[in-house]
Amino acid sequence: MCVGIPSKIVKIDDSMAIIDVEGARREVSLLLLDEEVQLGDYVIVHAGFAIRKIHEEDAHENLRLMKKMFGVEDKVTQVTSPTKKRSKKTPARKEQARG
Repeated sequence: MCVGIPSKIVKIDDSMAIIDVEGARREVSLLLLDEEVQLGDYVIVHAGFAIRKIHEEDAHENLRLMKKMFGVEDKVTQVTSPTKKRSKKTPARKEQARG
C-alpha cells in the first residue's frame, strides 16, 4: 500500500521544494506536478515527489484522519487528556457519575 502525505511547501528552489509535515521537513521534487505551486501551498508527497496540489482544508482533514488511523494524538490532546486506564462503569457508578 502506498501512502501520500499532505505537506506544506515552505521553500521553493527551482524544481525542488522543502515541505513541512507537523514540524518534520524534507526536500522533495516538484517535477511531477502539472500545475504551479507557491509558498504555503499544500501538496501530496509520495516517495520524494510532490504528486498533486490540494486545498489546505483537505490537507488538514487528511492529516487528522491519518493520525486517527495510526493511533497518533495531537500533542495538545496528550497534554490535556493524559492516557490512563479507566475501570468500566457499573450501573451504580454510571448513576453516581450523572449526579
